[in-house]
Amino acid sequence: MSQNSPLLPNSSLPQHSSQSIVLDETRIEALGSRLADWLAISKPRIAVMVLITVTVGYTLAPRENWDWAVLLWTWAGVALVSTASSALNQWLEQETDSRMRRTRNRPLPAGRMSPWEALGVGLLMGSAGCTMLVAMVNIQTAILTAATWALYVGVYTPLKRVSPICTAVGAIPGALPPVIGWAAAGANLDLASFSLFAILFLWQFPHFMAIAWKYRDEYLLAGLKMLPMGLPKPHVTGLIATAYATILIPISLLPVVAGVGGMTYFVLAIVLGLCYLAASIAFAWHERPATARRLILVSIVYLPLVLLALVGDHLGLLSMSSSAIN
Repeated sequence: MSQNSPLLPNSSLPQHSSQSIVLDETRIEALGSRLADWLAISKPRIAVMVLITVTVGYTLAPRENWDWAVLLWTWAGVALVSTASSALNQWLEQETDSRMRRTRNRPLPAGRMSPWEALGVGLLMGSAGCTMLVAMVNIQTAILTAATWALYVGVYTPLKRVSPICTAVGAIPGALPPVIGWAAAGANLDLASFSLFAILFLWQFPHFMAIAWKYRDEYLLAGLKMLPMGLPKPHVTGLIATAYATILIPISLLPVVAGVGGMTYFVLAIVLGLCYLAASIAFAWHERPATARRLILVSIVYLPLVLLALVGDHLGLLSMSSSAIN
């Protein structure tokens, strides 16, 4: 039998083939690491949430018909701007991120990505997204998206080092996506679109109060002026969260007044709002990690449920109206 037979125990691939396999595995591993870093800097979970709220606005807006092409172009443009916002936010915060335990392993502070690369791609994607919206959707949608980008990157992010008012400023771009979807449908901005903005604006405060309290020591170490500013007086952060959760309940009923929601949504909005308020009160009463985590969890559950209830009720009302006409 030949010495090179594959049946012999000492048979093996040629040395250059083994080296080629090792090199290919190294390249694949490097590519996987690179993709993971780009996912980390683009924050896809935030982008998905933005697109969901954009879709809610588009669904609720009065329009002649459902235009999938317009919605798809809106998703593409907004997704590009959302990714650009995340990349530029991390480019601006690479120094402060390096001081916090939960962010120091991000691609920029960890040195796995060049700052110039993040800056260039962020500017390119943001500009491409806004241009796409101008060309394929409408100018109002592009302006609202550009304003969201500018407020988040140009105002909110640098303001975090200056004043705790940054939380209120940051809540504005966080609340604009459903209004962007509304504009993409070609509808005029009115009370109904404002009600969507107001719900998302107020919802953010209890959510971010709990997060800021949980990571208050890290924010203080990084030099960020985020509420509750290090070691606050007891109950203050929780009381702020409770105040906003209280105001959110009547504001969440505005869609009913504006005619895009009915009694089913009315009841569900009150029930969900009371659950959010109860979690905020519990956090205010005992400010500790367990109640902060519970408030964050309730906030994450509240928003999709209240939006789903509104969309479902709205579609039901449209169906009833169509049946009555026919």
